[in-house]
Amino acid sequence: MKLTFFLYTFASELIYKIIIKKDVVCVMNVLVLNCGSSSIKYQLLSISGDSKDVLAKGIVERVGFSEGFLTHKPAGKDSFKLSRAFPDHADGINAILEVLTDAQHGVIINIQQIDAVGHRVAHGGEYFSGSVLVDEQTKINIEKCSDLAPLHNPANLKGIVSMEKLLPGTPQVAVFDTSFHQTIPEKAYLYGVPYEYYQEYKIRRYGFHGTSHKFVAEKACKLAGLDINNSKIVTCHMGNGVSVTAIKNGQSVDTSMGFTPLEGSVMGTRSGDIDAGIVTYLQEKRNLSAAEVNNFLNKDCGLFGISGVSSDMRDLWIKYENEGNQRAKLAIDIFVYRIAKYIGAYAVAMKGLDMVVYTGGIGENDWNIRLGISEYLGFLGAEIDRSVNDHLRTDRVISTPDSKIKLALAETDEELVIALDTVNIITKKVS
Repeated sequence: MKLTFFLYTFASELIYKIIIKKDVVCVMNVLVLNCGSSSIKYQLLSISGDSKDVLAKGIVERVGFSEGFLTHKPAGKDSFKLSRAFPDHADGINAILEVLTDAQHGVIINIQQIDAVGHRVAHGGEYFSGSVLVDEQTKINIEKCSDLAPLHNPANLKGIVSMEKLLPGTPQVAVFDTSFHQTIPEKAYLYGVPYEYYQEYKIRRYGFHGTSHKFVAEKACKLAGLDINNSKIVTCHMGNGVSVTAIKNGQSVDTSMGFTPLEGSVMGTRSGDIDAGIVTYLQEKRNLSAAEVNNFLNKDCGLFGISGVSSDMRDLWIKYENEGNQRAKLAIDIFVYRIAKYIGAYAVAMKGLDMVVYTGGIGENDWNIRLGISEYLGFLGAEIDRSVNDHLRTDRVISTPDSKIKLALAETDEELVIALDTVNIITKKVS
């Protein structure tokens, strides 16, 4: 069995390398790395024309915590879970490569069978309007944007550099969170500061989680029988990072994250929207530098700061349900309330609302959060079906048949979007 598998993979790799020299891409094994602030999602996909097979996928969770988890799901094999600390993203990526090539749990013989790597990059600033092949200038510009996405861009860059060392010469593609939101109009992306600041410093709303919002909007429309090109949708990406997006007729018209991923709803460790005067106030009262305030708002606030317990929603529920911790419950209530406010605002912005879509780690797994948000929308005619919603963790319309606004859970697959972009970019380069 092992010999057959080896011969098959060797032949596939050889065929690919022969055909690509003739400027025709046949089969590509693409490793997608989606480095979040405290997680690394990954997928190894085999792309061949219209065929998109997931060979393995998984996630490294709680990066930087005292205890972390790696959940690995190889196609056709039992899932594997590893529990240990992952001090940083480089350590997490090394663990991913180990399980992909593991004799028992792996799906490839060695890492040389990875033909390309696609990376999710949070912020492209004004440097990137679309996905690009990684070169030295790409890395320099990603680094320049790190001040705008301090929890993500450095992690994204670490992923790129780590893969360069492990797989020298293997093409890598950067896919940016900001590209889907380029359709947002000026009235939505400009701030109330002198226009010259936009011209000189490019201070504007950029928006993030773009690949996720685009993907789940299209998926949810198919689930609900809506025409995405004639619809008004709000997508809620809820994980350690949170963003809410208004999508009108298939295009992003407004989104909660702004110049950086700090703006918007309350998140795991980010404050979300605050009075800008708080920044100068804290600088004076705490004698903090600008960098220290920025670090504080990004890493010590949000669910973690409010609860004093954790940035992980699962921990907050445990603390509240098992111990009656009221600050944990307060953090949960604030989280739900702020997202509901954004949905209401975007219903006004689009002059109507056809569907609300929940996705991301919290959106896909926490039915109580979905319930709480949906109950705020009752005055709009939204009615959640608890018999469907409770304990649901897969794609499904979760509103009642007579609900005026459809509610849906759609599992995001940013990795698939990134893999397809990676193949397209490399194909263009080869041809």
